[in-house]
Amino acid sequence: MALLDNNKSGVWLQKKYPQVHDLVSDRALYDYAQGIKNRYMRSSTPISKVVYDDKIHIINNALGLHTYVSRVQGAKLKSKNEIRVSSLFRKVPEPFLRMILVHELAHQREKEHDKAFYKLCCYMEPEYHQLEFDLRLYLCHRDRFGDLWVRSTY
Repeated sequence: MALLDNNKSGVWLQKKYPQVHDLVSDRALYDYAQGIKNRYMRSSTPISKVVYDDKIHIINNALGLHTYVSRVQGAKLKSKNEIRVSSLFRKVPEPFLRMILVHELAHQREKEHDKAFYKLCCYMEPEYHQLEFDLRLYLCHRDRFGDLWVRSTY
């Protein structure tokens, strides 16, 4: 973590990931997640909601959450899959957002963080482990020095 200790992590991350994504609305986030799901997990249960959530960073220091709720309505069993992504991911490069969504989508099929889970993550995003590492570096940088990327237009 010499990059972080020498305050060079920001320059390195901005050089590697120069732009912030433009998926700022919940609708755009849902469509983006649905595109990933349709490409790699077509037979999985549908996603009912994908939203940015301002409260996620407070709860268990999570970056994203997935929920699966089943309810009996009359003679039918209704289920809802929801993905909530921390609002801090509104202002990051697209690869970081994609990594978080891939992670949460993988939980639809694999509940535990085991070998099968990470194999599925790498199937959907071959650079998954590098992106996770870079994202962790960014989060450490952010804790010490603040945000790196600024959205020019909203």
